[in-house]
Amino acid sequence: MSTKHEQILQYIEKLEIGHKISVRQIARDLNVSDGTAYRAIKEAEAQGLVHTIERVGTVRVEKKQRSDIERLTFAEVVNIVDGTVLGGKAGLHKTLNRFVIGAMKLEAMMRYIEPGNLLIVGNRDNVHRIALENEAAVLITGGFDTTPNVKKLANELELPVISSSYDSFTVASMINRAIYDRLIKKEILMVEDVLPKNHQPYYLHHNDTIARFHQFVRETAHSRYPVVDDHGRVVGMVTAKDVMGYEPQDPIERAMTKNPIMATTKTSLASAAHEMVWEGIELLPVVNDHRKLIGVISRQDVIKSLQYMQKQPQIGETIQELSFRGFHEVEKSGQTLFRGRITPQMTDALGRLSTGVCTTLITETAMRMLRRQRRGDLAIQNFTLYFLKPIQIDTVVDISPRILDLGRKQAKMDVEMMIDNQVVAKALVTAYTMER
Repeated sequence: MSTKHEQILQYIEKLEIGHKISVRQIARDLNVSDGTAYRAIKEAEAQGLVHTIERVGTVRVEKKQRSDIERLTFAEVVNIVDGTVLGGKAGLHKTLNRFVIGAMKLEAMMRYIEPGNLLIVGNRDNVHRIALENEAAVLITGGFDTTPNVKKLANELELPVISSSYDSFTVASMINRAIYDRLIKKEILMVEDVLPKNHQPYYLHHNDTIARFHQFVRETAHSRYPVVDDHGRVVGMVTAKDVMGYEPQDPIERAMTKNPIMATTKTSLASAAHEMVWEGIELLPVVNDHRKLIGVISRQDVIKSLQYMQKQPQIGETIQELSFRGFHEVEKSGQTLFRGRITPQMTDALGRLSTGVCTTLITETAMRMLRRQRRGDLAIQNFTLYFLKPIQIDTVVDISPRILDLGRKQAKMDVEMMIDNQVVAKALVTAYTMER
């Protein structure tokens, strides 16, 4: 039987896109307390089912698929630019295709405005009206208002007119930054990306017997299963090794491993791979927020997906990639070095290379060297950094990696950062291989 929290989430999910909800309304309709309704609405917001906008309220929006993660709704734009909705609130759930900056004459501007666009423009009332007539929403910069006729038209067409106190350049930068951040998130594989859709996992009940386990092995050709309680919550894992020495009539819960490591759909694959390799786990149960079983992933599934993603073209760039962008490979006395300049963005308040960026540069250097040894997917296990001298802004540095020990599952490296052949920072890096 589902809890009140789950019932509220199911109720919200069934609401029409664009429907406005409130804590009081949910509490009244489902006969629950305001606190229970509030917590469920916050959970729905985290799941992408609704968006809450100041001075507007909470609106049911369409949950994005991972393939559409970089597309923003007008409701999200309002939150990004700290905006005020002047009209067209009923269209906040709609998704914008692209944004257009209206810093040109009206005739030229109209060539770029299409249905589903967001026009970013100042206090040009005539432009506001024409944009709406062309089925585009409007974002007015500088904190300006618009005319009552434009607000009325926005309400009729269900196209938002938003006002923000920021200037056009800042607003465009904020929206672009939000899209860029989503592109990076889109590249990060989650457990949900490899979890088979509409696949019912094999599992055992905690009251099942050891005999039932052996029967299950013959039926499914698997040898490890999650164990659930009467409510479908995962309470253990059981493998062929666990049941050795038990009688056929003994209950599974006596042999199972209790409180197993679990993942959710929002767990990153890298994190799942780390847990599985580190703990020697072959099968990981995937649960929802209430620990109810929704699927399983194998170590082979995880590693194969990570290897596949490494071969895909990159779209967004992480801080690690941006930090290393200015570095290039050079050969010096038969040794491979990575050379680059310390830019202002890499420094701390005193103009010295920051500890975090230095760690990033050395880590990336070590990983690139190890990948050349045809290692598998790698993860840092240990990192020890020594600063010998301050590294100033605009300095050209050489990073020299040297492999100390290379085993089947582990590698140790010595990495030095040098200026004019003088060592200014040194690190000992240990990495391990995530094998199938």
